[in-house]
Amino acid sequence: MGVPYLENRPCGGRYGDIVQAIGNTPLVELKRLSPKPGVRLWAKLESANPTGSLKDRVARALIEDAEARGAIGPGQTILEPTSGNTGISLGMICSRKGYPLKVVMPDNVTRERTQLLEMYGSQIVYSEGAKGSNGAVELALEMAQADSSYYMPYQYGNEANPLCHYHGTAVEILEELDEVAAFVAGLGTGGTLMGNGRRLKEQLGDEVKIVAAEPMQGEPVQGLRSLDDGFIPPIIDLALLDRKIFVTNRDAILWTRKLLAEEGLFAGVSSGAIARVAVRIAAELEEGNVVFVVADDGWKYLSSGIYTRPVDEIENLESTVWW
Repeated sequence: MGVPYLENRPCGGRYGDIVQAIGNTPLVELKRLSPKPGVRLWAKLESANPTGSLKDRVARALIEDAEARGAIGPGQTILEPTSGNTGISLGMICSRKGYPLKVVMPDNVTRERTQLLEMYGSQIVYSEGAKGSNGAVELALEMAQADSSYYMPYQYGNEANPLCHYHGTAVEILEELDEVAAFVAGLGTGGTLMGNGRRLKEQLGDEVKIVAAEPMQGEPVQGLRSLDDGFIPPIIDLALLDRKIFVTNRDAILWTRKLLAEEGLFAGVSSGAIARVAVRIAAELEEGNVVFVVADDGWKYLSSGIYTRPVDEIENLESTVWW
């Protein structure tokens, strides 16, 4: 038997700096989870980015855009609200570029997130955990208003966020697939959905459906938000979405476990929610490619116990917080 042909690009390229290595993530077919033979289910593994999440793309775009506009100068402190991943990505990039970083983060996130931020030398201000990421946004805006020396990129309202996906993630998908029936991502800042959605619609027309995985109101799915909770990020254009499908925290946890058990994919909790919606969309089709985003890896969630706790205990959960 010969060695099977591998389609991956050797070594992922060669770069002179860790920041340059952001992007060009793998697109992997999940054959076991596809509900129909004619439908191919693809996972865009953003967990392959340097800090393990798609927010590396966003953080790089936010800082480089600010530099290009002259909005920040050497040694200026960056302030940003985050549920963890954006802060970690900014921590890596700001440490490389020499900007002090202060992040506002809910006080009930997993300890891995706190540890990673501290490892990158970031300062953490905690917001009330019960308010989730909305509380972090509220507190960060108050801090920025009170102290003009901070520069806040504000991923929720900064067009550099969706543009990094418009010029990056979506282009990478189109380089690999001639046709996309549906693109599925989680509803968080809205950047992934908006940037990919615009580019895919421009290239493929209305044949491609842009679908958001949105938590039900009051459901604490890490990394995602319900628009009914009262905050709609300014970069979101709801008209671009073809569908929003609600998911629960229990859905997210069970499907995170399912990705690991059936496909060997060690993903974060939001990816479980997104996978649940992608498989539902795939089941409604007769043929075509369904692409969904694996936003981050599972390393930052190990202390939550979701990968080891008995499944029957998880199935009985209603809205337990698994930050």
